[in-house]
Amino acid sequence: MQFLSRDIGVDLGTSNTLVCLKSKGIIMREPSVVAVDVKNDIVRAVGSDARDMIGRTPGSIVAVRPLKDGVIADFDVTSAMLKRFFKSAMHGSFVSRARVLICIPSGVTEVESRAVNDAAKQAGAKIVDLIEAPMAAAIGAELPVWDSVGSMVVDIGGGTSEVAVVSLGDIVTSATVKTAGDDMDEAIMSYVRKKHNLLIGERTAEEIKFKLGSAWEFDGEENLTMDIRGRNLIDGLPKNITITAFEVREALSDPLHEIIDAIRLTLEKTPPELASDIIDNGITIAGGGAMLPGIDKLISSETAMPVNVADEPLDCVARGIAKRLELDLPFDTYQKRAKYY
Repeated sequence: MQFLSRDIGVDLGTSNTLVCLKSKGIIMREPSVVAVDVKNDIVRAVGSDARDMIGRTPGSIVAVRPLKDGVIADFDVTSAMLKRFFKSAMHGSFVSRARVLICIPSGVTEVESRAVNDAAKQAGAKIVDLIEAPMAAAIGAELPVWDSVGSMVVDIGGGTSEVAVVSLGDIVTSATVKTAGDDMDEAIMSYVRKKHNLLIGERTAEEIKFKLGSAWEFDGEENLTMDIRGRNLIDGLPKNITITAFEVREALSDPLHEIIDAIRLTLEKTPPELASDIIDNGITIAGGGAMLPGIDKLISSETAMPVNVADEPLDCVARGIAKRLELDLPFDTYQKRAKYY
């Protein structure tokens, strides 16, 4: 059975990597983090174990995120991470026979695409194919991507946000912005630093986003607060403060409006016939950013379009990759179009 299930799908994200197998669906969900021992140049931990080490390692061990803005920032570390994930997915068997379908941002260059291809092959894959993230998200959201109907999908990930209009099995027009979940965390860190003179880390900012983050005003938000700890920038001593949901929404306003600008740009480039389909069917949001409360209301208010959040938006792209594997399309479809080998 392991030999028959050798087609692997990978949603290689800046924040998280999801792995699926043909006929089995999603089998693995891990943070895209690797802990490296710089003295011996060996990988100490990958995924959740490595993520727990961020900000808590000695000088000899560095916990790094090898992908930035949706593309590979550290080739060797990315390859090592994929190799661990492949072995775990295949239980150590037939990794060298595996055919791998990897998701990439739609706006990447040929050099960036080749880096993903080479990293996967160095990790043990026999054949590598690529699929654009918006297409995978649209398939995972069960939009009519193969019909002559315009469908608009917004995939808000960790490193990039991608907007695309899909019709007849391909992307008609798209826009990619390097503003997404990580930038929301940075915006919260910057806001707390400027307003409260408090320095907080990435994990604290992410926790604030999960607990207090919103894109639209809601009832009772004035009573929703959170105590956070950090380092006082004035005297350098530890300090506790209380932050409110209103402050967090104010901090998130800039990155959210950058995403909305990308949606508007894509709508402006959309052919009129497809634009009329989008008016009827609405915009579908996927990715981790779709889980931010009120983001559908904000986008609908700014675009005057109906907006829907995909079911299980965090897994939407991975589900789309799994469905693409089920179609048994040739693995060189995207490689030929991207001028691969």
